[in-house]
Amino acid sequence: MSETTPLLALPLLAAAQAQKHVTHNEALMLLDAATQLAVLDRTRTAPPASPLPGDRHLVAPGASGAFAGHEGEIALYDSGWRFLAPRAGWRAYVVSEARSLLFDGTAWREALAFTASGATATLRMAEEEVTLAGAFVASTLLIPSRAIVLAVASRTVAAVTGATAYEVGIAGETAKFGGLLSIAAGAGNIGVIGPQAFYADTPLRITALGGSFTGGRVRLVLSYLAFTL
Repeated sequence: MSETTPLLALPLLAAAQAQKHVTHNEALMLLDAATQLAVLDRTRTAPPASPLPGDRHLVAPGASGAFAGHEGEIALYDSGWRFLAPRAGWRAYVVSEARSLLFDGTAWREALAFTASGATATLRMAEEEVTLAGAFVASTLLIPSRAIVLAVASRTVAAVTGATAYEVGIAGETAKFGGLLSIAAGAGNIGVIGPQAFYADTPLRITALGGSFTGGRVRLVLSYLAFTL
């Protein structure tokens, strides 16, 4: 009989074993780490300076120090670092990115679907808070080339001044994702469109109506499908 469970490698108690609580507690720690899996980040190649008990990280490629040799594994801090090797089908939520990942047996992927060769289709969201000034503001939030856009939502987070309303769109289609939008703080709009492919990086644009912007802030949220070969 194996001394560990076949999937999570939890240690098993042996017949007539002394210090049973040690083995039992070890199993509970590993189970606690793997259940409802959420990691703080996935970019660390070395342990943080001041970890807290229960902190979990997805070890990044090129790991060193205590993380060396554990790329792609879940690092759990207790009184020291311990590591869990993921299996195909595991999912993890990355807190720093508000994004879920799926382990395909080889790598962690942020994909709705993928093929055995690594091609992926992924639903992504990105946001930016834009300070308004002038006749229009071109956001640094870009629609990526070869993406299919589903929607751009907008919310007025600080009351807009100078203009009487505004539009959200792109150059040449300034109201594509919403027109005559309210300048009042808290007002919002979900600019849903029929899914549309873009073939060049395209910045979003907020255009003033009834006068130029003299102040205010608007948050934009872009939702799109992305693909890799």
